[in-house]
Amino acid sequence: MKMIFFSFLSGIVCLFSASLFANELDYQLKPRRIAENTYVLIGVNEDFSVKNGGNIINTAFIVTQEGVVVIDTGPSKQYGKQLRAAIHALTDQPIIKVLHTNSHPDRFLGNQAFLDVPRFALAKTIEVMREEADMLTDNLYRMVGRWMQGTEPVLPDSVIEEKQMVIGQHRLEFIALQGHTDADLVILDHHTGVLFAGGLVFFERVPTTPHAHLRQWMHALEQLKTLKFTLMVPSHGEVVTDLSAVEQTMRYLSWLEKTLMDSVEQGESMAEVMRVALPEPFATWGVGQREFERSVTHLYPALENDTLTAVSVVR
Repeated sequence: MKMIFFSFLSGIVCLFSASLFANELDYQLKPRRIAENTYVLIGVNEDFSVKNGGNIINTAFIVTQEGVVVIDTGPSKQYGKQLRAAIHALTDQPIIKVLHTNSHPDRFLGNQAFLDVPRFALAKTIEVMREEADMLTDNLYRMVGRWMQGTEPVLPDSVIEEKQMVIGQHRLEFIALQGHTDADLVILDHHTGVLFAGGLVFFERVPTTPHAHLRQWMHALEQLKTLKFTLMVPSHGEVVTDLSAVEQTMRYLSWLEKTLMDSVEQGESMAEVMRVALPEPFATWGVGQREFERSVTHLYPALENDTLTAVSVVR
């Protein structure tokens, strides 16, 4: 009798623990309607951490007459499942397409929740995902811990080759750029005027640079400035109605490039460069000094090498 009682009690404890654990892994996703049929989920302007579960980017979805189009699926299986549940809480329309804006892990590691949906990305994006998915996934496991439980990389299965896609009333223009990564997809919805800027634009958050080419990135931002839109959804930060987020990103990248180039010319070591303090207003933006220090490790060795190579050629 005692054994039966203790087994029963153990079962209750396990159920309670599982329920408590599930509650701990609640991203509290709250879709915000920003335009007709158009919703965004704003991530926090922070670095990856166990506290935020990797919920640091903006994802989005468009509810069309033909079905729902999802733009990026988040950093984990758990996020993807909760994103799908949040969509179904708002509409009975089926999810018919997933679009990925670049190869970074918080753009596609929610794909396990969308195995039954065609998943699209630029060809180069899929190539980089294929090469780096395991490494990127392992890295997120290290940074956000238990939130990644059960997450495995699932790649897009369709290549974006056309320049636009018409779904219901929504004509989605696909603009292939590069700079933040080797392939950055920007999506302009001509029906609502909403521009999904992917990873190219940051608002009040210091940009990340693990795959960056600064000159190409600046060129891409110049191209974004020529587009007509009513709302812009940046990679990180709040939705904007003007070019303020683009201009912020450009100012920071210009400062970053000049700082690194000046340091190379002065023969400073990487450790010396990392001690440079961020000026205002960059110092008050999300992640701030830590992101700058990472950018030094990402970009400075190549700049040093290019300079040494140029000097050798001149000699």
